[in-house]
Amino acid sequence: MAAGLVVTTAFASVTPKPRPFWLISHRNQSSPQKRPWRKKQEGNIYPRGNYTDCASLIQGLSRKKLHVVAEKLVLDMKSEGFVPDNSTLSALMLWYASNGLFCKTLAAWDEIINSSYLPDVRVIAELIDICGCKGYLDVAVRILHQIQLKDSNLLRDVYARAISRFGKKGQLELMEIMLKEMVSMGFPVDSATGNAYVIYYSNFGTLSEMEAAYGRLKMSRILIEEEAIRSMSLAYLKYEKFYSLGEFVRDVGLCRRNVGNLLWNLLLLSYAANFKMKSLQREFVRMVESGFFPDLNTFNIRALAFSKMSLFWDLHVTLEHMKHEKVVPDLVTYGSVVDAYLDRNLGRNLDFALRKLNKNDCVTIATEPLVFEAMGKGDFHLSSEARLEFSKKNNWTYEELITTYLKKYFRRNQIFWNY
Repeated sequence: MAAGLVVTTAFASVTPKPRPFWLISHRNQSSPQKRPWRKKQEGNIYPRGNYTDCASLIQGLSRKKLHVVAEKLVLDMKSEGFVPDNSTLSALMLWYASNGLFCKTLAAWDEIINSSYLPDVRVIAELIDICGCKGYLDVAVRILHQIQLKDSNLLRDVYARAISRFGKKGQLELMEIMLKEMVSMGFPVDSATGNAYVIYYSNFGTLSEMEAAYGRLKMSRILIEEEAIRSMSLAYLKYEKFYSLGEFVRDVGLCRRNVGNLLWNLLLLSYAANFKMKSLQREFVRMVESGFFPDLNTFNIRALAFSKMSLFWDLHVTLEHMKHEKVVPDLVTYGSVVDAYLDRNLGRNLDFALRKLNKNDCVTIATEPLVFEAMGKGDFHLSSEARLEFSKKNNWTYEELITTYLKKYFRRNQIFWNY
């Protein structure tokens, strides 16, 4: 009996300790239990000395809502003497935060911030985004102050990313809080952040809020850039505030050349949308006299306005001017001519009207979308776009589109009986 006990004890002493399940090779197929983390596409664990990287594995488990397994994985690693690295802790921390487990989130964050790791800017911005959207702004502010103590050089990028994340989601109040925190930390608002601030208010705020944001940008002596100009102009056009659009572009400065003809075209568009033809003509002359050369958008704004007002002589002069300036017309130009003549039942004179244009050219659409927001699209334009989208043919010419459209147009009132 004693000998048996000795044998058993000896056998137990030589039995090797089983390896941790996260270090088992993927090639070992003897285990009857199939675990999801063994799939190659979901990541692997890479031990480097005492540090272990299993961030992709934790992300895969989190996507499958196997958070208990992910937590057990990290705990087992620690119990075996392996230290999870920065990416592993970051993945687990973001999962905690996205599921509202902020006690565990802060525990993981404290482990990162108290270690030798340097927090990743992208991870920090995402964490602050989650905390803000879930109503834990105090947690976000605490994280920012801890980063200042750890490495203040990261703060500028963190604030910029956080403001961008909140702004793109339309969380304007949270964006304002981050901006105030950034200024209180002693970081000035740079051009990129200031212009993004205006863009987000023009996309998600009211017109008064947008104008207040633009006023703050001017007070900080930051120059408004092209993307912000387009965003504000689109907001004015959506609310049909054409006069306000004209005042805005005048305030920006019509003589600015780093944005091309954008400001002049917007001013002309504000008059064309209200069909103030005399003002349109006067400002066009001023544009040319100021040294700006009209482009395709300039000519199409005028052509659409002349077409809708049935000003055929001005329309012909515009086509002549385009030819003189060697500006290639697009579908909008052709559509303004076709719609103008068909609306007045002058379809027989259409060949005469189009003689200034090359109908054998391939169809292109190069007009600024802001023009359509104000002027809309004509019948010929809409019909042609639908045909181009659903047709198997690629290289349509204007001649083919016009011929097809005219057949449809002249048969629109005919009744076909199916016997």
